[in-house]
Amino acid sequence: MEPGNDTQISEFLLLGLLEEPELQPLLFGLFLSMYLITVFGNLLIILAVGSDSHLHTPMYFFLANLSFVDICFTSTTIPKMLQNTQTQSKVITYKGCITQIYFLIVFAVLDVLLLSVMAYDRYVAICYPLHYTVIMNPQLCGLLVLVSWIMCILNSLLQSLMMLRLSFCTHFQIPHFFCELNQMIQLACSDTFLNNLVMYFAAVLLAGGPFIGILYSYSKIVSSILGISSAQGKYKAFSTCASHLLVVCLFYCTMLGVYLSSAATHSSHSSAVASVMYTVITPMLNPFIYSLRNRDRKRALKAFFVKETPHGQLSKD
Repeated sequence: MEPGNDTQISEFLLLGLLEEPELQPLLFGLFLSMYLITVFGNLLIILAVGSDSHLHTPMYFFLANLSFVDICFTSTTIPKMLQNTQTQSKVITYKGCITQIYFLIVFAVLDVLLLSVMAYDRYVAICYPLHYTVIMNPQLCGLLVLVSWIMCILNSLLQSLMMLRLSFCTHFQIPHFFCELNQMIQLACSDTFLNNLVMYFAAVLLAGGPFIGILYSYSKIVSSILGISSAQGKYKAFSTCASHLLVVCLFYCTMLGVYLSSAATHSSHSSAVASVMYTVITPMLNPFIYSLRNRDRKRALKAFFVKETPHGQLSKD
């Protein structure tokens, strides 16, 4: 597919979140702090899962993959934003913008697919506990993650190649702090019908489909939990999926809020500000949510930094 770029575009301007020069140092410090917390927090989960054999289970395998994807997701946008803020430059090259779009789509859709896979894992664990280890075997877990990666890469490759066919005439200013697919399509002066068709079809298929799967899984989970006679059993069953449910709500609600707010206000700037929630805040909060009140993860993190016994076994609370 040949690019439809007749104007030989070499760069775009990312307008960012704030235009006031005096607020740029504050913005830089805030986003640098959130980025470091995101990377450090998710990296701790990956190291804890990898170093503790007690956490070599399907749930923690998917969690470690989700943490890796969250690190990559934020690393696609924040470092470039920090560089532009520090150098007081808003420039991003055309190739850099297309590359950013490619990786953003890959990791955003991977987040969605991994959350749906984790919902299926919780569904099997609660509804079929006796068959859990047989159903969620290492081969299936690896296959689910591999298929998710392949689907995301192919979808992102298609979306990026579709971008190359667009022409950009005079409007090179992107009212965002990163190259967002929908914003880029709106800036094009050539026919964007096919791009919009592919984008919305992919959104329905790769975001709506997994969301329906998550809803189905949790409907079965709730039904199974209600069938448990003891209150302690109900609490124990619910506690195994509470963190995942909270992350799903946070991710989908923030994404829905972004697009509803932009549709209601027709303001690109308000959409950019709202998108901070799912591109920065959610990946930053995930490690805290998954570690909250989870003794296994807390013990694994302690064991990673401090050898509490001569044989490296975890101490009892």
